[in-house]
Amino acid sequence: MESEIDHLLEYIETSGCTFNRNGTIHDGQDASEHIRKKYTHTKRYIKTAEDFIQYAATKSSMSGRPYQVTCEGNEMPTAKWLLDELARFRKTSQ
Repeated sequence: MESEIDHLLEYIETSGCTFNRNGTIHDGQDASEHIRKKYTHTKRYIKTAEDFIQYAATKSSMSGRPYQVTCEGNEMPTAKWLLDELARFRKTSQ
């Protein structure tokens, strides 16, 4: 699980995408730092990489609004983007 979470955090940081959190745009480094902090506070609930995505990387704990990511002009929920990458990572790690 930790290797998958580490991969997702690095993926966010190095993606070159922009992240919309509560209407404010952040680069990958800022987004990764924010999600790392949330992960520290939610770690006790997290048993899988999917839990990490749900509890730390999906939505604002303040407003409840979902995070959005924009890559190469395509916007989507951060949760979907990360679940897709997790599936790809698992497939290539076998």
